[in-house]
Amino acid sequence: MEERVVSKMATHLDSDLLSIQEARTLAVAAHEAQRIWAKASQADVDRVCQAMADAAYGASERLGRMAAEETGYGVPAHKKLKNEFGSKTVWESIRDIPTVGVVRHDPSHRVYDIAWPMGVVAALSPSTNPTSTVMYKTLIAVKARDAIIHAPHPSAVKCCSETSRLMAQAAEAAGAPRGLVSCMTQISLPGTQELMKHKYVALILATGGSEMVRVAHSMGKPAYGVGPGNVPVYVDRSADIEKAARYIVSSKAFDFSTICATEQAVVADRPIAARLAELMAAQGAYFVDESQANALRGLLFRPDGAINAATVGKSPQYLAAMAGFHVPESARILVARLGRVGRDEPLSREKLTTVLGFYEADDWEAGCERCIELINFGGRGHSLIIHATDEKIIMAFGLEKPVFRIGVNTMGTLGAIGLTTGVMPSMTLGAGGIGGSITGDNITVYHLFNAKRLAYETTPPPESALRPGTTLAGPSPQDIEAVVRQVVEEIVKRKA
Repeated sequence: MEERVVSKMATHLDSDLLSIQEARTLAVAAHEAQRIWAKASQADVDRVCQAMADAAYGASERLGRMAAEETGYGVPAHKKLKNEFGSKTVWESIRDIPTVGVVRHDPSHRVYDIAWPMGVVAALSPSTNPTSTVMYKTLIAVKARDAIIHAPHPSAVKCCSETSRLMAQAAEAAGAPRGLVSCMTQISLPGTQELMKHKYVALILATGGSEMVRVAHSMGKPAYGVGPGNVPVYVDRSADIEKAARYIVSSKAFDFSTICATEQAVVADRPIAARLAELMAAQGAYFVDESQANALRGLLFRPDGAINAATVGKSPQYLAAMAGFHVPESARILVARLGRVGRDEPLSREKLTTVLGFYEADDWEAGCERCIELINFGGRGHSLIIHATDEKIIMAFGLEKPVFRIGVNTMGTLGAIGLTTGVMPSMTLGAGGIGGSITGDNITVYHLFNAKRLAYETTPPPESALRPGTTLAGPSPQDIEAVVRQVVEEIVKRKA
């Protein structure tokens, strides 16, 4: 028995050591590759990125299936769409952005901005959107002339490493140095920490749970860390109710709610609430009764509020079976009518699965307050969706909500990431200072290089700055002698 325990401990230790060594090896190789890549021309950079985007896009379906099979999360067809977004759409959004040499010139102020890469990027990826996140992060890093090392979630190692391998192969065939794009395959917490703190890693790009983001921020290095959202969707009496119902159900059902910008709770203006619920039901929303809602409360969350990982990215039929009840095959999402927000109502939390809350509010001002409650309970800085045609109400929500993405008459999942709106396409959504992030932006290539400023004189200095100033006379020899004598006397007194 003791021998088996010792053997198990040794295996675990060996795994950690292998992971740490892999992190070090990849960091050194990435550093050497990035030193070469930093001298690449814009044409070289764009050729390599185009090759990687094409390779990833062509494998979108296969990699989507791999991700769903390995993690057990989501819908393969939807993961294919996310992969197409993470490759083609992201590349098209950054393709024409200059990242080499002078990237901006302000002739009136005589200032030139010169792009300067960060260096080696450590990229942590979640299990919910693994392959699409690897694609997107690789493209924005290499476009900025950085090297990138992916550290995937333990449950998504195979699909992430295959995505990275495919893109690295395409990059090298197009002229990139070996080691510019890589992925850890020996995953452990000590190994990932070793990667993040390695001397050659200049920046951490972390997408995932709150604890992982907290660790990334604790490394003492620049870090873009983004975590959970608790996205409310307000439906006003002025909204196109049919469109809102279709979008909300489809968005929540998309990839079984594994995108952090997915709607988590409907806040319906009371005059249209019943009609909205009816239209949502027609789109596949199954409204649970109170006993079923109680079963979901106990299933989805642990007593400390942590989500039960076994329920993430699952179909409503799967969740219902786990919770001990049955729903029809036509059900696309489960909806629970709620009246409270906070620890006493677990279903008011972020739910990375096909369960949606449903609140009613007396008017847009009450709806506004309810949305703020939900945002403050786990989604500060992230996103909000509003369905309305009254521009005054839309602008009021935009001005007052403590979030950095407000999607108007769109799907939360696809609008916040930039597929159906004009925000920058991204799989990493900043939550700003109020959400514990360094930025509220959708993270893109602009965030992965610095700009040097070459600035010519535009205004001559004031004449007073060119004249010599008056100098104060120093202490005289007599003053110095007096101070020394006083110090000596004090030392003598202490010894006596």
